[in-house]
Amino acid sequence: MDPSTEDAKLITLARSSRARIDAPEGAAVRDRDGRTYAAASVKLKSFSIDALPLAVAMAVSSGAKGLEAGAIVSTRTDQPIVDLSVIRDLAGEGVPVFMADATGVVTTVQQS
Repeated sequence: MDPSTEDAKLITLARSSRARIDAPEGAAVRDRDGRTYAAASVKLKSFSIDALPLAVAMAVSSGAKGLEAGAIVSTRTDQPIVDLSVIRDLAGEGVPVFMADATGVVTTVQQS
């Protein structure tokens, strides 16, 4: 499944968020109103969170009632195991989540 123009924008946002702080992972989601939310993974001494849950939390805190799509960009060379339950919690099943490498090339598409 090739990303649509709108989905490709999510990948670009996820790449930019990851690169901005040199995080191992970036993510972006689009809500049902077309608004986008992007985040990078955060690791502090007292707190850590992966990029996808953070992007979803940002969407929820902004009033999103559902999601249309998501994207994760990772520097990992192996296929990361991603828990999509956070997507299902907000959007239900069947939401596409594009997995891409650090260059933005889509490696897989998972469904929530």
